[in-house]
Amino acid sequence: MKRERGAPSESSFPRETGAGEGTNRHRLGELMFLFLKLGVIGFGGPAAHIAMMEDEVVRRRQWLSREKFLDLLGATNLIPGPNSTEMAIHVGYLRAGWAGLFTAGTCFILPAALIVTVMAWAYVGFGKLPEAAALFYGIKPVVIAVVLQALWGLGRTAMKSGLLAVISLVATVLNFAGINELMVLFGAGFVAASIHRWNHRRDMTPPSPHGLFSGVLSASGVGATGAATATAFGLWPLFLFFIKVGSVLFGSGYVLLAFLRADLVERWHWLTMTQLLDAVAVGQITPGPVFTTATFIGYLLAGPSGALIATVGIFLPAFFFVAISGPLLSRLRNSPVAGAFLDGINVASLALMAVVSYNLGRVALVDLFTVVLAVASVVALIRFRVSSAWLVPAGGLAGLAVAALMGRI
Repeated sequence: MKRERGAPSESSFPRETGAGEGTNRHRLGELMFLFLKLGVIGFGGPAAHIAMMEDEVVRRRQWLSREKFLDLLGATNLIPGPNSTEMAIHVGYLRAGWAGLFTAGTCFILPAALIVTVMAWAYVGFGKLPEAAALFYGIKPVVIAVVLQALWGLGRTAMKSGLLAVISLVATVLNFAGINELMVLFGAGFVAASIHRWNHRRDMTPPSPHGLFSGVLSASGVGATGAATATAFGLWPLFLFFIKVGSVLFGSGYVLLAFLRADLVERWHWLTMTQLLDAVAVGQITPGPVFTTATFIGYLLAGPSGALIATVGIFLPAFFFVAISGPLLSRLRNSPVAGAFLDGINVASLALMAVVSYNLGRVALVDLFTVVLAVASVVALIRFRVSSAWLVPAGGLAGLAVAALMGRI
């Protein structure tokens, strides 16, 4: 596989922690620092988080090639759980083996979990959430710029052929039309693999898309129904519930809202709808993974111990799925047909990011200031290679200053 100049070879990444204990300790320190930082500044949802990771681990540190990063992105879209957290876990595993897997994932989750716990404490004590509109007024345009910069770099690497460009375009249209994300991803991979087989005249019958999609939907729990059963509240049922959510949830924060509403509000009556909406809002406006909505809910139900139990429950499956799927990626890439399938998944994943960016842009770019800030951030990222770690907080400060001048705060 073609490799970018200056990027390290994939075989150079440690798979286990046994060799080079001193070197691995240094790499664990690097992972800890990077993902704690990203956990603090990672506003904007999974697309923005992934863009920031690409900026840090591909462009700046050159820990991964763009091709490898794209493979990881495609893989995270095929397994349930929080995509950006799973990307962090994948990077940690490739950089420092099993210890890196747990270090990167935990450090990315920890800042958000602590921030959400503090906000839950304030919510319980004072009955309302802290105002953050002015801060996000400046942060969101910068997030748009970070995602656009990542899409530009990753897109140039992913579009290896005209066919893949067409698949990406069709996937974008289907996403805008509201087609299920998994259907689009697997459909793109299936088309790319089928055309590859056709071109090489292989006498191999491709799998039925109906059977493939049915299996995916069954695994993801889409369309599944279950009998309503009353469940008394307790820490163990809370843990099992969030283990289940983390194990079967594909899609956006809106899908998470649907899962939580069905059980916590309507079936078990552990929360009111207002409390649930506030919990989802906190997950959206705080940095780091959106799944820290579970942290807020756990605190509302059982204080600090509930926050810890819910957080561990919803994120634990992500570590498991990455641990079992990560070692298979190199084998998939070495198979021509599986590699073509993964190429299709990769361009469809970028299409998902593009649609998310568009929807975020409609919310973020609301006036001349936000448009100018977004354009300036794109220039700073691409032309001057300014780190997103500086741009995101600078955008927040600019938003606070402009909001103050306009009398909004």
